[in-house]
Amino acid sequence: MRILITGGAGYIGGTVAKHLLDLHHDVVIYDNLCHARREMVPAGAEFIEGELADRSTVEKVLHTGIDGVMHFAALIEAGESMKKPEIYFRNNSATTLTLFEAMLATGVNRLVFSSTAAVYGEPESTPILEDAPLRPTNAYGESKLLVEQMLSWLNRVHGFRYASLRYFNVAGAIEGRGEAHEPESHIIPLILDVALGRRQNIKVFGQDYPTPDGTCVRDYIHVHDLARAHLLAFEALEKQSRLIYNIGNGVGFTVRQVIESARRVTGHPIPVEECPRRDGDPAVLIASSEKIGRDLGWAPKYAELDDIIESAWKWHQHRYAKQA
Repeated sequence: MRILITGGAGYIGGTVAKHLLDLHHDVVIYDNLCHARREMVPAGAEFIEGELADRSTVEKVLHTGIDGVMHFAALIEAGESMKKPEIYFRNNSATTLTLFEAMLATGVNRLVFSSTAAVYGEPESTPILEDAPLRPTNAYGESKLLVEQMLSWLNRVHGFRYASLRYFNVAGAIEGRGEAHEPESHIIPLILDVALGRRQNIKVFGQDYPTPDGTCVRDYIHVHDLARAHLLAFEALEKQSRLIYNIGNGVGFTVRQVIESARRVTGHPIPVEECPRRDGDPAVLIASSEKIGRDLGWAPKYAELDDIIESAWKWHQHRYAKQA
């Protein structure tokens, strides 16, 4: 297959691209490099630097024998979205509509949308099932939900085939690729920065949640497992016209468990600074993967937290050794 990956120079999109290339698919990456670097484009992929808002260029790319699209290009910082919601609705929602218009115009009728479990907001119960109420608590989640609503109507009116994958925290690394946001806001790379001496400590926000150790519980999925889920969903769209799946470990780990795991893996003490709870942080966020398991046979290969962090630690060390 020949697959277009938007945002394919980034952490998740690039890992999916590498996975597809390893399986001998043709991959075209379309990315504006606003949060990525050219050297992070996987070897063997065709690369086009451009804006998704440029419909004519997108249509030209789609006319090159593209069988379908995996859409990752998006702004992802929930906190920033509550300061600048307008850029999230422009980039994540309006620009994505331009991509859909280009697909409809060129007859490319298969899309896997990298959504987010943030569309659920604060869940009534966990693990979260796909039929749980959709009530985002930040503009980031709302911007993704708007895309899902557009897709539902395009499927209903035009028969547009799509899969929407919802997940929480992606972590881990594969050979040559890992998590590297600028600025970094995700807990595992921040903890590993402490282990490398790049930060003095890791901040823990809130110690009074109704959880076993008083800290938040979060679901972590290895990026390679997520890549596998995207390909399975893409293949399933040959027979299905609309798929919605949650992707996660289905277990969840507290912040202190993540820190203890990093201490075991790295052999470093990792000092902690305890800080007040932040507004809007739910106590427990865990996504159920039962449905995709039943339908597509997907299950996480990297279910143990130590395995996820160990893969991230190896890449993290290599990354900064190269920069030294």
